[in-house]
Amino acid sequence: MAKKNYYQTLGVNKSASEKEVKQAFRKLARKYHPDVNPGNDEAESKFKQINEAYEVLSDADKRQKYDTYGDQWQHAEQFQKTGGNPFGGFEFQRGGQSYRYQDMEFGEVFGGLGDLFGGGGRRQPRPRRGQDFEYQVKVTLEEAFHGGQRTISLRTQETCHTCHGSGRLQSQACAICRGSGSAPTTKRLEVKIPAGVENGSRVRVKGKGGPGEAGGPTGDLFLLISVTAHRQFQRQGDDLSVEVPVPLSVAALGGEIDVPTLKGKLALKIPPETPNGKTFKLSGQGMPHLGQQTFGDLRARVSVKLPTGLSDQEKELFQKLRDLRPEA
Repeated sequence: MAKKNYYQTLGVNKSASEKEVKQAFRKLARKYHPDVNPGNDEAESKFKQINEAYEVLSDADKRQKYDTYGDQWQHAEQFQKTGGNPFGGFEFQRGGQSYRYQDMEFGEVFGGLGDLFGGGGRRQPRPRRGQDFEYQVKVTLEEAFHGGQRTISLRTQETCHTCHGSGRLQSQACAICRGSGSAPTTKRLEVKIPAGVENGSRVRVKGKGGPGEAGGPTGDLFLLISVTAHRQFQRQGDDLSVEVPVPLSVAALGGEIDVPTLKGKLALKIPPETPNGKTFKLSGQGMPHLGQQTFGDLRARVSVKLPTGLSDQEKELFQKLRDLRPEA
């Protein structure tokens, strides 16, 4: 099996900073997200590889282990205990033939010795971690802002309880799993959507994946987040922007207007002679930073609205203004 190069997957150098890794992940996640490439299996596979690489390189501890041990980084503690080889290495001779056992699981080593010396002993299955599951979740911008709970239905293949995974009942194939030893199961899970998620976010739900084998740990569930577009707000990272209508009289003479935010309306003072298109920054009124207590900013862009349905008196006043200031 080819070794995985997570740096190459994200298109960054090994010396890339945490910020560069995150920027590369966001760019690729937007490009290959399943919502952008519906029905494209190749894009979906690429999206999974990108998420796997980011999960490791965005975590300082995992990244250090990966830089040291490559795609065997998950066995770092075993390597460290044995000076680089989780089960040591040894060599022996039998019948003039040399045999070397190195970089093998303990059960494989002694199982191999039993075969060589005619022992024929059965190997004990080694514990295996359960399969990780992925589930795509669409959330609104409001859900991404506030976070919350979501009930999902996860369809998986689990060991058939009728035949206990054998695939047979007495001399016939199991009718429940049709002889496969596993049967489809639907789980209903309550999962948490953390505040601050964005398109491409990969949220880990620990221990909600497939069951382990031979006493191995349960796998994890990963929520692949897709945030739907909002009719009023535009999002750039953790910043938001919104267009705010301002009456002509307020733009000319100054005044106060209400600016919508995801937490409610906020009063904004408009200075006199504010031009159309001017942008005001409202600090801390944007999206929450994922996993933090701080927020991005909200940029309110002024859209001056001309009055319509003018009365005769209003037209007369505008005529006087034009006479006083022809360029107005």
